[in-house]
Amino acid sequence: MNRLRLSVGVAGLVVSGPLQASLDGNLPPMHLPTDGGGTDGDWLSLVRGYIADGAIVLGLALGVLGLLWIAYTALAKFNACRAGQAEWSELGVLGIAGAVVLLLVMFLLAQAAEVFA
Repeated sequence: MNRLRLSVGVAGLVVSGPLQASLDGNLPPMHLPTDGGGTDGDWLSLVRGYIADGAIVLGLALGVLGLLWIAYTALAKFNACRAGQAEWSELGVLGIAGAVVLLLVMFLLAQAAEVFA
């Protein structure tokens, strides 16, 4: 029972700070999207700007996942080569193909970022 009271008390303290700040009007200013939309009170351009920023962040996350996947595959192929289950030339081909795929993905993400920006 004491843990429950302590949890409720801590939760009340955590929530009361931002709530009091919002009532006093002391919240920090909202960051506008990178394209500058929403400065004149136009909510539609504000939402469109945040969606564009989110699309760019999603594209960057996709690029990072691609890099991690190719690195994981290269490490797995390297371990197979060390164990004698694969040829070393397979690792070289995977490295070249992985580099080409990553360059293509990064190029396409840069083009998409220009479209959204």
